Amino acid sequence: MQATDPQSLKNLSKTIRYIAVAEGVSYLILLTLSILKRTTTIDVHLGIKYLGMAHGVLFLLFITAIALGIFYLKWKTGRAIWAFVASLLPFGTFVLDWQLKKEEDLM
Repeated sequence: MQATDPQSLKNLSKTIRYIAVAEGVSYLILLTLSILKRTTTIDVHLGIKYLGMAHGVLFLLFITAIALGIFYLKWKTGRAIWAFVASLLPFGTFVLDWQLKKEEDLM
């Protein structure tokens, strides 16, 4: 199977979507834990420590997925920048997932 095979491209798009959603969920949980740390007496330091590390790994994986999108899915610069910005915004990766799902359905 070639990397330009339509099914391979669809699978790559789906993988990028899964990574984006995982990164988005970890970001939202991390933000929630940070708010709890500052506003309550609940001890969430270990949760922040370990989830922060997992989120960092997911973020790097997502950046790698963006590079794969540029290389194999022929994303334009604007799409790649939007994907990166989406990873910095709460709920941004979910919007990106929705957009990629629409494109995936057209493949």
